[in-house]
Amino acid sequence: MPSPPLAPDDGPIDFEHLKRMTLGDAGLEQEVLAMFAAQSASLVGTLATMPADAPALAHTLKGSARAIGAFAVADAAARLEAVISGGADPADQLTELADAVALARTAIEAVLRRS
Repeated sequence: MPSPPLAPDDGPIDFEHLKRMTLGDAGLEQEVLAMFAAQSASLVGTLATMPADAPALAHTLKGSARAIGAFAVADAAARLEAVISGGADPADQLTELADAVALARTAIEAVLRRS
């Protein structure tokens, strides 16, 4: 599996990374983006309630985000996971994650509308 780029582009989704991960299959890209948009919104909503499995949920979101090239979401999820695991107040990281997910979802929705 190819590694993510050393310096991802500035957008909320690294579409070149996504293209590599889906082997250039445009239909698969759209399917993966749609699934991520739904999953990320659901996970952010669940994480806001701080359930007992919050670290695992943040970890799941981190992996999904890395897979599609949403590196800002992955980084924010990693910070949230660390803060929760460390027992600190996660409010700032939750806000950061929600903002990163919103930007990624906006980019995804724009791509899906064009198709």
